[in-house]
Amino acid sequence: MATPSAPSNALVLASETQVPALPDIVQRAGQAAVFAAEEFYYGSIRNEHTRTAYRRAVDRFLAWCEERGLELARIAPKDVGQYFDGLRKQGLSVATCKQYLAGVRHFFDGMVTRHAVILNPALSVRGERYQVVEGKTPEISVKQARLLLKSMEASDALSKRDRAILAILAYTSSRAGAVSKLRRADFYDAGDHQWMLRFAEKGGKSREIPARHDLQQMIAAYLDAADLQLAPKDAPLFRAAIARTGQLAATAIHVNDICRMMKRRLKDASLPARLSPHSFRVAVITDLLEQGVSLEEVQHLAGHADPRTTRLYDRRQRKVTRNIVERISI
Repeated sequence: MATPSAPSNALVLASETQVPALPDIVQRAGQAAVFAAEEFYYGSIRNEHTRTAYRRAVDRFLAWCEERGLELARIAPKDVGQYFDGLRKQGLSVATCKQYLAGVRHFFDGMVTRHAVILNPALSVRGERYQVVEGKTPEISVKQARLLLKSMEASDALSKRDRAILAILAYTSSRAGAVSKLRRADFYDAGDHQWMLRFAEKGGKSREIPARHDLQQMIAAYLDAADLQLAPKDAPLFRAAIARTGQLAATAIHVNDICRMMKRRLKDASLPARLSPHSFRVAVITDLLEQGVSLEEVQHLAGHADPRTTRLYDRRQRKVTRNIVERISI
């Protein structure tokens, strides 16, 4: 009797990967609908956060349709409009509803392309007008940022790691997600004693930002303490911590861990807990604009494709408004 051969790596991976089942309403609509749904859920959207948000929006909408006995090909603009009217009555924000509507539209665009439905029922549905004049991210002031960095006693590898991460946020205006993805080769000497940081940003963009001298020293101090000066090029630049041991693991720090780390450091420095890593982007953009740096230069530093996005981080107008309010004589 022949001995069964060991399963190939491909088969093992396939069996270990549990793909969530498609909604029944999609499976009942036929193979074209299944193909379009799988393309939407797993293929057409590469950004993980967008894919998760859109899937959540579509799953919620399709569940609502199931409850009302609707079939995929019979969903009309009236149904989509009623659904979103209900979301607003439930208290969902205009911004969230617009994101949900974008997800549902994208889903049905694929259905139309694959001939699973004739028309996109969400295409003619209009969301409420939503104009953002100023972003909601709280700003960390220059004074607070200096206090935070100064309050951190960099006595070991872990504390030096934390200080270097927060300094990168403060001195490059980068996102926490991009910092968590940094590899050892992404911090490099470009010549003439100028060190650079190479970030992998949203949308597959790559940006290189010079490390100012004090930031360079903080990163170098961390690398020395963590014994990572000669680490492989593809090794994580910033390592995760092993529980509460104070030791560093071989794996990269996760973006959520950066957020939690900053909350702890804010608490230790007696600074507002509402601040976040993204607060540094607000501070950097506002500070540079206050100094007269052009919007185009600040936009390039922040990695924004549209200057209107950069303006959302500009808090100068809010400061003027406060000044005016304080002058009221009542």
